[in-house]
Amino acid sequence: MKNNRHQAILEIITETPVSTQKQLIKLLREHNIRATQATLSRDIQDLCLVKARDRNGIYRYVLPKAKAAEKSIFADAVLSVDYAMNTIVLKCRAGMAQGTCAAIDSVHHSGVVGTIAGDDTIFILVRTEEDAKKLAKQFKSDLLSGR
Repeated sequence: MKNNRHQAILEIITETPVSTQKQLIKLLREHNIRATQATLSRDIQDLCLVKARDRNGIYRYVLPKAKAAEKSIFADAVLSVDYAMNTIVLKCRAGMAQGTCAAIDSVHHSGVVGTIAGDDTIFILVRTEEDAKKLAKQFKSDLLSGR
């Protein structure tokens, strides 16, 4: 349910200039998705949405450029996501781990202590196992939504 709502939010803000949460709730209803303002506020935070001016000078919700780049690279590079204790492992296509790792670093995910990339594998060290579980789940969602 949450992943479907997140995907719908991303589609809506990509296709339509949305400047308020009230407007976004209405557009979600048109997609047969009901959400409270509190839920939508958490979704906006989870998705790292920001308000930025479009070319007409109107503020609207958008993905930060770094986050958009991360999602795009995920779709092209990442093959699998897993975690053990407080370490996340991303398996990538050969030669794509370092660029993907740089995109991940540019987003500054909460709880991340550091990252290291080889040719086809990325290790992400996070503070707690709960942080690893949460971030791995987010990465898996990004991976599925990008395909």
